[in-house]
Amino acid sequence: MKPITLIITLCLFLSGCGSDPKIDRAETWPPERFYAEAKEHLEAGDYSSAISSYEKLEAHYPLGKYAQQAQLDIIYAYYKYEEPESAILAADRFIKLYPRHSKIDYVYYLKGLVYFQYNWGSLDRFLPLEHSQRDPSAANQALQIFSELVKRFPKSEYNQDARQRIVYLRNLLANHELQVAIFYMKRGAYVAAANRAKTVVKSYQGTQVVPDALVILAKVYKINGLNALAVSTLKVLKLNYPNHEGIAVVENLVVK
Repeated sequence: MKPITLIITLCLFLSGCGSDPKIDRAETWPPERFYAEAKEHLEAGDYSSAISSYEKLEAHYPLGKYAQQAQLDIIYAYYKYEEPESAILAADRFIKLYPRHSKIDYVYYLKGLVYFQYNWGSLDRFLPLEHSQRDPSAANQALQIFSELVKRFPKSEYNQDARQRIVYLRNLLANHELQVAIFYMKRGAYVAAANRAKTVVKSYQGTQVVPDALVILAKVYKINGLNALAVSTLKVLKLNYPNHEGIAVVENLVVK
């Protein structure tokens, strides 16, 4: 056998031995096939496989319409797979890359849902924490995102749901502040209690616990001898919530 023929034969033999169709089959897939596979997994609820397929699509075809759609779909896949950090990072990346995308309102909505679902932090799944010990930062984030969605995209199909969640979150956060105020009141930390109650009155007007916050304020003022402030706060309480039981509590409060 001639040397050149031997070399060609050897090369063909080595290439044949090194080829594994199971490993290489995806290398030649067009982007639409990657996307179709990912979409199939997503619709079947197999979010782990969907995420894997979307990541492969982006790795092989980082540009183009399929990559862009993959970046959008993977946010939802991360959200459903309960990977909030990855979902938020993916949403932020999409917003930065495609701020004028036709579905950018959907991205804001998904990001809000991620924070909404985990609004009290992962520890609450395992530990029955007191209100005063909970971290409301995720709920605050969800409120900000849904508020931005409503403001920036008034005609969005997600607007109505976002508004309902805003109402829920405002009541949730107001109640959190109230419970912390009650916590401080029980321990005689009146200044801290008053500050929390003021937050409810100023930042969460219209929520269900505003009258309870006014009661705490009036009690703190009366306990500390700030009679003028106590009277004016009680007046506001009577005017807006004339049947609230806290009115009698403040009026009958005896300061030693």
